[in-house]
Amino acid sequence: MSAAAVEQPFDDEEPVTLTAIADEIMERHPGYRVEIIGGNLLVTPSPDVPHARALTGLMIPFLAAGLHGEETEVLRGIGLWLPTDLEDYAIPDLAVVDADIDDHLIENNAYDPACFRLVLEVTSKNWKNDLRTKVAAYAEAKIPVYVVVDRKHQRLHVLTEPVGDTYENHRPHAPGEIVTLPDSIGAKVTLDVTEILTAGRPKASD
Repeated sequence: MSAAAVEQPFDDEEPVTLTAIADEIMERHPGYRVEIIGGNLLVTPSPDVPHARALTGLMIPFLAAGLHGEETEVLRGIGLWLPTDLEDYAIPDLAVVDADIDDHLIENNAYDPACFRLVLEVTSKNWKNDLRTKVAAYAEAKIPVYVVVDRKHQRLHVLTEPVGDTYENHRPHAPGEIVTLPDSIGAKVTLDVTEILTAGRPKASD
């Protein structure tokens, strides 16, 4: 779906912003995720069951490590303000944030990227957004750790050390590996790549 495909019931005398179009799409299509990155609308349909299953499974090690407490919180689907353009924001699937994030709202339900210690995405059909577009956006926002569950290619990507519009350290991990995330997120978290990727694959009954 593109912005051009959306009916625009706005006053012709007022400029139509991308934020207004994004809000209109979400109102007409509940469950869709709409983000603005690099001045472009990114529209993601409602997640399928394997996507949701993988995401729920991923929360367990973060919660078990004590990251949802007094210093940090583990949150799903919150807005992250991006410095890449005037209206830019993203809505990562999962984030580890500073516990005082409520005090750092910027606008449009998007929060200061300085509060985010880690963002995580589980890919959908538009997987290129997570592996390309969002890599640049999150790096420019100085998000220290970006994790991608790449269901398309069956890999878990861990990106660290943002510099400019990229990450200096980008490591893809294959099934069979156990990945330890950087201590900078606030606790020791290990991820079983096989377990995560298996959860993200459709079952015969799905």
